[in-house]
Amino acid sequence: MSKSYRLNKYISESGFCSRREADEFIKSGQVKVNGIVETVGVLVSDKDEVFVGNERIKLNESKVYIAFNKPQGVTCTTDKKDPTNIVDYVGYPKRIFPVGRLDKDSEGLILLTNDGEIVNQILRDGNAHDKEYIVTVNKAINEKFIDQMSKGVRIHNTVTLPCVVKKIHQRSFSIILTQGLNRQIRLMCEALGYEVMHLKRVRIMNIQLKGIELGTYRILTKPEIDRLIEATKNSVKTEEASTARSGKKGSKAGKILLYDMQANQPKEERRKRKKVQYENKMKKKK
Repeated sequence: MSKSYRLNKYISESGFCSRREADEFIKSGQVKVNGIVETVGVLVSDKDEVFVGNERIKLNESKVYIAFNKPQGVTCTTDKKDPTNIVDYVGYPKRIFPVGRLDKDSEGLILLTNDGEIVNQILRDGNAHDKEYIVTVNKAINEKFIDQMSKGVRIHNTVTLPCVVKKIHQRSFSIILTQGLNRQIRLMCEALGYEVMHLKRVRIMNIQLKGIELGTYRILTKPEIDRLIEATKNSVKTEEASTARSGKKGSKAGKILLYDMQANQPKEERRKRKKVQYENKMKKKK
């Protein structure tokens, strides 16, 4: 009897893309199962013919995990139309995609894989997997700067989560984040009057950049893969994270994700939400 998969998981398990990206392909009507355009949540098996656009999707049996030292100028995208895309730069013979992103202007460690499940688990903000960076700014840093960065800085209409920041030299520091906001470190520094001159990621969870020359990659060792999988085993998965985003009580991840989601809403939407909350509060008083 063939094993059944949710359509988005089937696509991500094939190594075609991450589960988040699979959801977008499905929602945009680019995915067909046995010739029929399907919706998110449908179950499929390896006996079904699944296509994304004109490409047939088949499950991968062997998983690949790569640690790559990305140079500046390489873009973390699988879009072949972008001449700076990371997939063509790495040139690995199997289909792989990056785990998250690292700014084009930044360098350092990024993981690539064909394991869509582990991508989903590492990237969820609520899972709090740490990533370490070494940053050089344009002027001398002081204790006030370290303290403010550590406690959280307002960017993207939200306040970043507390993090570990340590001064290294007069203009450089290390920072360990559990969040993944767009250009987070650069914007945090900018908000405090500093400009990032150089940014390098040196660690993702248990995987270290050390020993990988710039522009090259290595295959993760079995102990590294085992530890990585073990660390993500209890992570919030796609369906659970969807529940978390609804803000149900009892979910710490839900509170974090709901907070970020609300904070990034347009001003008009936030006003409407606050108005509804106020009206509901007044009704209860009556």
